Amino acid sequence: MEEDLESAAPSDSGTRTAATAGSGSDTGSSSSTLAYDKHFVCSAPGLLTLIELVCGLLVWMLVGGTEYLQVPALAWVMCVAVVCWVMTVSLLLICLTSVHTRFPHIPWNTLGLCFNSIAAVLYTVAALVGTASVTQARRGRHSYNSWMASTICAFLVAVCYALSARLSFRTWKDGRQN
Repeated sequence: MEEDLESAAPSDSGTRTAATAGSGSDTGSSSSTLAYDKHFVCSAPGLLTLIELVCGLLVWMLVGGTEYLQVPALAWVMCVAVVCWVMTVSLLLICLTSVHTRFPHIPWNTLGLCFNSIAAVLYTVAALVGTASVTQARRGRHSYNSWMASTICAFLVAVCYALSARLSFRTWKDGRQN
């Protein structure tokens, strides 16, 4: 019986060694998993991004909940709101999961500066178009109230994107000087 235990012991320890070696290689592959950057949401760019997402979604929902196709200019507002919202969600996920650290050859500072600047201009135009469209609508209608609220949110999002562009410019400038 002692022989059985001794003969089982080497194979058992061999199994443990293989399992340990296997877990060691798994540990190496765990470094390839995505890391969650919890500090990004608390930073100024992270907070601005969250405000952009919430207010951009409000613009999208407030315009989309009406018969906006009756006023063709509001299709522009809807297009800007949807495209910028989807891009902002994508960039937020990239920042939250630290994917940008895996692709150092992509100029992330330049990309952020360009996106935020373009989004600020597009949302400013969309807010102005929304303002012009609201003046065409009659007061007291559901569409009028929704369009007015979406215009206010569009101006707020435009300001947030402009602030994000300013922060991106500082980051880009500091990155270029180093």
